[in-house]
Order: sequence, then C-alpha cells, then structure tokens
Amino acid sequence: MKTILKTEDLTKSYRIGKLEVPALKGVSLDVKEGEFVAIMGPSGCGKSTLLHLLGGLLSPTTGTIIIDDEDLSKVSDAQRTDIRRRKIGFVFQRFNLFPTLTADGNLKLAEKIHTGNGGSDGVNRREVLRLLKLEDKMHHKPLEMSGGEQQRVALARAVINRPSIILADEPTGNLDTENSAIVLEMFRELNEKYNQTIIMITHNPEAAAVCSRTIRMRDGHIVEN
Repeated sequence: MKTILKTEDLTKSYRIGKLEVPALKGVSLDVKEGEFVAIMGPSGCGKSTLLHLLGGLLSPTTGTIIIDDEDLSKVSDAQRTDIRRRKIGFVFQRFNLFPTLTADGNLKLAEKIHTGNGGSDGVNRREVLRLLKLEDKMHHKPLEMSGGEQQRVALARAVINRPSIILADEPTGNLDTENSAIVLEMFRELNEKYNQTIIMITHNPEAAAVCSRTIRMRDGHIVEN
C-alpha cells in the first residue's frame, strides 16, 4: 500500500517572549493511502500542532513532511498553499461556514477555490450532499441548520474536491451523541467508499474506535502507534 504521508524527526517550537517552547519533539510518522487514523493524547501534547503542520498551515522548526511525494518543508509558501488546495481537506471543531451562503453555496465556493473557476455542474455537490444526508438542506444557510447539520456541511466542503487526505480536528467535540454518531458514520463511509485517507484528532474513545489505527501522543512525542 502506498505511503501518502510521511514525517521524519519533525519538531516545532514557539517563541513566547524570550522563551523557546517546544510543541513537537522529533515526530516520525507514516500513513498509508486509505488509512483512517485517530490521534489521541492529553491537551497540550502537540496533536493540533502536528495536524496543522501536516496540512501546511504551519512550517516545522526542523524535520520533513512528505505529502503524496511532495516535500512541504522544501517549498515556498505559495507552493505549500497550492499543495494544500489540491490535496488536503480540513474539518475543524468550529464549522467555519460562510453564514450568508447556503449549504450549496458553501460547497460551490470550495469548488471555485479548488478549480480557480466557477466550479462544476453540481453533480458532485449533489452526490456529496446525498452521501451526508443533506439533500433537503441544500438551500439552507448555517443559522437555519442544527450543529450536527452544520458539521456535515463542513465535512461535505472538505471532501467535495476529493482531496488525497482529510484532516479533522475534534470534529465531534461540540456535538451531542446522536450527531457525533452521524458524523463518524459519514467518515467511515467516505473512508470505505472513496478510499479517503483520514487523520482525526479526538479525545473520544468511541470516535477512535471507528478508526483503523490509533496514535497516542504525550509531551510532543508519539508514545504509541
């Protein structure tokens, strides 16, 4: 099975005043194409920093990040942005939907950003909305939807352009039990039907149980893989 993501001796430090505070301390990781990986660990262990590095939102202090044979640590900011646009979909705990746009409008915008033009004829949008059981919400704005529905729209936006990798940061953190189960089932279905590679940060053991593999972090290190 192809390795789609690889890090070697990844470190990241933040400067706070005169102090250098390490967040990651030499993380090496391999993820195969089509894996569904949970990252777990206590608050402050480096999970979110790692996810943001994998998505090209941050640059490492040292070490390498290979995404689908492209080295994020050796490209310009513009090239990193292009790799992120083409290959990575993000799902955050906060939905980050555009409040003035409908569900369909949010997906159209994601398509436009990805393609650089007006998007598609809508076939792919309708298929993703159907998969996520959102067909009847196409013309609803975020404030007209429940939290679970908004998270499913955010998930639809992340997968609309079929990225190589989906990165999810506590996607069920703000949801009740019923909506958490719906979102996790959708992740599982996307992983199985479309072979989407998914890396998900979670504190929830039930969410991790859906994944095919769990990585545990502590104090900036991987302690279990």
